[in-house]
Amino acid sequence: MTRELTHFINGQHVAGASGRFGDVYDPSTGAVQARVPLASTVEVTDAIAVAEAAQREWGAWNPQRRARVLLRFLDLIAKDTPALARLLSTEHGKTVDDAKGDIQRGVEVIEFAAGAPHLLKGEYTTGAGTGIDVYSMRQPLGVVAGITPFNFPAMIPLWKAGPALAAGNAFILKPSERDPSVPLRIAELFLEAGLPKGVFNVVNGDKEAVDALLTDDRIKAVGFVGSTPIAQYIYATAAANGKRAQCFGGAKNHMIVMPDADLDQVADALIGAGYGSAGERCMAISVAVPVGKETGDALAAKLAERVTHLRVGPALADGVDYGPLVSADAVERVKGYIQTAIDEGGTLLADGRGLVVDGHEEGFYLGPTLFDDISTDMTIYREEVFGPVLIIARADDYEQALAMATDHEFGNGAAIFTRDGDTARDFSTRVEVGMIGVNVPIPVPIAYHTFGGWKRSGFGDLNQHGPDSFRFYTKTKTVTSRWPSGLKEGASFVMPTMH
Repeated sequence: MTRELTHFINGQHVAGASGRFGDVYDPSTGAVQARVPLASTVEVTDAIAVAEAAQREWGAWNPQRRARVLLRFLDLIAKDTPALARLLSTEHGKTVDDAKGDIQRGVEVIEFAAGAPHLLKGEYTTGAGTGIDVYSMRQPLGVVAGITPFNFPAMIPLWKAGPALAAGNAFILKPSERDPSVPLRIAELFLEAGLPKGVFNVVNGDKEAVDALLTDDRIKAVGFVGSTPIAQYIYATAAANGKRAQCFGGAKNHMIVMPDADLDQVADALIGAGYGSAGERCMAISVAVPVGKETGDALAAKLAERVTHLRVGPALADGVDYGPLVSADAVERVKGYIQTAIDEGGTLLADGRGLVVDGHEEGFYLGPTLFDDISTDMTIYREEVFGPVLIIARADDYEQALAMATDHEFGNGAAIFTRDGDTARDFSTRVEVGMIGVNVPIPVPIAYHTFGGWKRSGFGDLNQHGPDSFRFYTKTKTVTSRWPSGLKEGASFVMPTMH
């Protein structure tokens, strides 16, 4: 029987009132398992009103008291992780172990945000002038929103919500309509942890709901993760409506492989980083750049051999390396990129289009695909594929490899594998991307550093998690204070200075 999902507003599940619904699939079987309501503008504005009223009390709590709610949430989600991971797998398609990693990376940001009493401290200068003290304070913005993608239905909502809530804001989450059950469960856990009703709300929807968030004056900031065209649209629309925005888009992450690298280590790293989660990661390595013909030939042979041993199957099955893609449309889109690469002259070393999983013939599966001899003018090099496709784009020397990563329109992440410290240091300094891995294939920073891409991978001045997140979700107020000293100086008509 198909489940009917809800919104979560003011501490309770609320049935959709728009009359519009989207289908939620089980990617492993291809069957519809639930219907999700798609909110109207009225439903979104009603949720904003609830959040605005609830924020006044929540924002008045001291930071330590708010942090205790996050700490109780951490206990609850730790107990719920096995069930939450299975729920995530059945809607997204990633394996249960991968789903647990999705949850854990979100939990780590909640752990960081629990340090809000320290992170929200302002600055103080005593004696800035004669009898004058200057100090600053960080205050919440009010109501903020997160618009999050299907590929990390636990991690990205927690990345957005944790710092926003810890800073004293109310939060409205618009998750992907493809896998909304985990965000709804997260809302329940926050309520159970002691978060006041209305402070965390989940509104499911499509573009109508997004536009309602972007144009409502009560929403003060918007965080987004998704494709570059949508990131650019949300950033521009939010800015035009006077909101702060941090919007992260697509990627084409390169791994530079130097001749001195351990190629067995490199091949294993590329297999995991390229095909894990069926390639549906913004930090997936999708371009291997071996330097020199000998390196390229040896790496291509090792990858072609390893690809044949990858196990693809249902998300809940044991011993599976990766599961299905999120939708049938995603499979067809990736197949289109594969055919285009063949037509444009790429050398196909492994073709995943013919994969059939016994007993799950209607599932959204695509086998691992590997290309060699990809040039920088090919479509599959220029655009984000977001599927289990790894390409080899060879470079004659280090400078050419560096230029490939630097010149690409996306600037999310890049990695270099080498034994030479000078080369690694030069690459880290000169390459024009936001996150670097040195002998690390997926360079996602830990929670107390900041995450963000450059160029067309990121729009906005501040990044996700780390100190930037508290800067983004707060406004700074600076006070210049002098108490009467008995001096009568008379009126002054010149610019005040501290002397």
